[in-house]
Amino acid sequence: MDLQAAFQNWLASFVNFLPKLIAGIVIFILTLVASGFVAKWVRRLVKKRIEDAEILQLVFVITRWSIIIMGTILALSQVDFDVTGFIAGLGVAGFTIGFALQDIAKNFISGLLLLYRQPFSLGEYVEVADYAGTVKEINIRDTVIETLSGELVIIPNQDVFESPILNYTRTRYRRDSVMIGLGYDEDVNRAYEVFMGAIKAVEGVEEEPAPNIRAKELGDSTLILEAQFWTDQQNRSLLDVRSNVIKAIKEASEEHHINLPYPVQTVLLKNAD
Repeated sequence: MDLQAAFQNWLASFVNFLPKLIAGIVIFILTLVASGFVAKWVRRLVKKRIEDAEILQLVFVITRWSIIIMGTILALSQVDFDVTGFIAGLGVAGFTIGFALQDIAKNFISGLLLLYRQPFSLGEYVEVADYAGTVKEINIRDTVIETLSGELVIIPNQDVFESPILNYTRTRYRRDSVMIGLGYDEDVNRAYEVFMGAIKAVEGVEEEPAPNIRAKELGDSTLILEAQFWTDQQNRSLLDVRSNVIKAIKEASEEHHINLPYPVQTVLLKNAD
């Protein structure tokens, strides 16, 4: 008799609780679905004023997770869940969980800061954390770059945020240099004029800032010259321009009979009985 009464009481409580449970589940599911649509809608509104892909991604993530968190709290309140006590309990549990997941949390926060500060954008060529390549993805947890040889490198955002970032693409003009080994028996001023004319004639070498050639050091068998030039990397490939400059210097040296000698070593032979 007591068991039957207990079952009836439990059934009555469950029937009373069932509408609240259904309401909570419906609210949670609607929150998950609506968060994506609302986040996309907010991103479209922001896109009318800001076209930066990283800022739009940041807006999308913040909007979506804000709606999910608020919807979850509302869903829990429907089933008489003590949300206030739960949030207070998170203060203690959050410290323990946060300590265990501190690397994930650091990468997440670093990702948000990178999306906000924008030290680089998609498609730019950067050097960061001892890796150089084109930025392919900027995620909340990591950044993906593609090296010149085609490898994809996934770098945790914490490493990206804490490392010096060298952005080769952000500025329009970029300087490069080529070393030239000139024979000591050559006329240096004549070589300057010949090489300078060859460099200026290469397509992609900017007139301003003007290219220049300087004597860098006295080598073992050659006078080392450093030829510097600037390239508009928004319109030209720096690697292609550099290659053409090297070929132009080589062809000019052959045409004007300027010696670019091989390394020379003197061997002394001593005749011994």
